[in-house]
Amino acid sequence: MSDLELLTQSLARSVKHWRAVRGFTLDVLAARAGVSRGMLIQIEQARTNPSLGTVVKIGDALGISITTLLDYEKGPNVHIVPAEQAVRLWHTEAGSHNRLLAGTEAPGPLEMWDWRLMPGESSPSDPHPAGTTELLHVTTGELTLTADGVEYRVPAGSSAHFEANVPHTYGNTGDVPMEMIMAVSVPPVS
Repeated sequence: MSDLELLTQSLARSVKHWRAVRGFTLDVLAARAGVSRGMLIQIEQARTNPSLGTVVKIGDALGISITTLLDYEKGPNVHIVPAEQAVRLWHTEAGSHNRLLAGTEAPGPLEMWDWRLMPGESSPSDPHPAGTTELLHVTTGELTLTADGVEYRVPAGSSAHFEANVPHTYGNTGDVPMEMIMAVSVPPVS
């Protein structure tokens, strides 16, 4: 079985599991996530490989991290994620990509990401739930962060944090690849 098939099946089990834990019907989760009921059915039946944006919306609606969606079985208090198990969820032909390095529920979803954006590329994100915070550190190049229509420059060696409940875009308007480490904290679902 391929990695994509394993990922699709894991996502199907996890969405079903967490939807049941939260007591959400398909219609409730679809409305909370802003995705169609049909898409949720396809995901829960492992018949589709949804986009990163769709997975993020479902995780946000369930109040859990993408890491938890991909593996809902709880292990020991210490969980080591080998480098080869970091999940690359987005990439372009030019070489831009992101990797979900690790995640946990403490007290709400908390994720750590590794991002690489090639010159001239960008990645937009829909608003996350109120109370979501993103914390990032640029290691190479310069990040052009646009939050709620305002552009900010974050050069290598600098860090930033912002409330991510507004539309935001990570961009690279420079001449060299931009690399950053980012943490996302989502408040728990009440």
